[in-house]
Amino acid sequence: MSDMKLSDKKVTGHVLALITIIVWGSTFITTKMLLSEFTPVQIMLCRFVIAYFVLWLIRPKIDKTKPKDELLFLAMGVFGCTVYFLAENTALKYTLASNVSIIVASAPIITAILAHFFIKGEKFSKNTALGFIVAFAGVILVVFNGQFVLKLNPAGDALSLCAAVSWAVYSVILRTCVDKFNSVMLTRKLMFYGFVTAFPIALLQGDSMPFEAFKKPDMLFCILFLGVIGSGICYVMWNKAISRLGVVTTNNYIYINPFVTLVTGGIFLKEPITVMGVAGALLIISGVVISSKKKKEKV
Repeated sequence: MSDMKLSDKKVTGHVLALITIIVWGSTFITTKMLLSEFTPVQIMLCRFVIAYFVLWLIRPKIDKTKPKDELLFLAMGVFGCTVYFLAENTALKYTLASNVSIIVASAPIITAILAHFFIKGEKFSKNTALGFIVAFAGVILVVFNGQFVLKLNPAGDALSLCAAVSWAVYSVILRTCVDKFNSVMLTRKLMFYGFVTAFPIALLQGDSMPFEAFKKPDMLFCILFLGVIGSGICYVMWNKAISRLGVVTTNNYIYINPFVTLVTGGIFLKEPITVMGVAGALLIISGVVISSKKKKEKV
């Protein structure tokens, strides 16, 4: 592949990752609205079902797979969907949202560590470590946004860490599959197994699905936004970004998530954006740039 094509491929990967993170960072608004009618698990199930059928419409093709492939898809559904969302949403019940945001933002560095040992060509570098320090400092400033409130809660914080580790494990497994399978098909499998593993949890909780809520335009819009865009299209875009950039570089964009949440909260919920929040954003961007830099090989 020529240098020009390789460069274009990487630019496309960065654009896909950035768009995905902007969408994911804004989904907290729709999720927050849905929580007035639905439980976290019900929201998960709706997201997975809608995403699955949308992706099926986009690519109505059955691919031949081996049993070992299905086990990988199952693992991705468990770690990338069910465990991640369940741990993160449950953590919010026990600890502050700021704690959850900060701890989950450690997912990129955990991914980098795992990738170093399990993925060829994804070695942990000094730039990765330095970028993490700079970006993580920015995440803390953005999350607190001028109001320092830190209250440790072992249960909630442990669940937040569980979410971060779960996403890292999912990312490493995904990297081994993303170049072997079609991105739409791969995401469809992810949503299928996410639903299969989350459904028993919903049954155990015993909460009936509030179907009447779907008649409300705002609820319907929110659930369609999460299912079609947040879970369907964005997961496909994220897969393509990982294929082009690698799992470590792509996951560095997760650092930007809290800043997107800050901005969307300011626009739609009229939450204040302070100088500290803006300073944090600059640190995050700097950290992502530093982490993404590769050492030039000697000729």
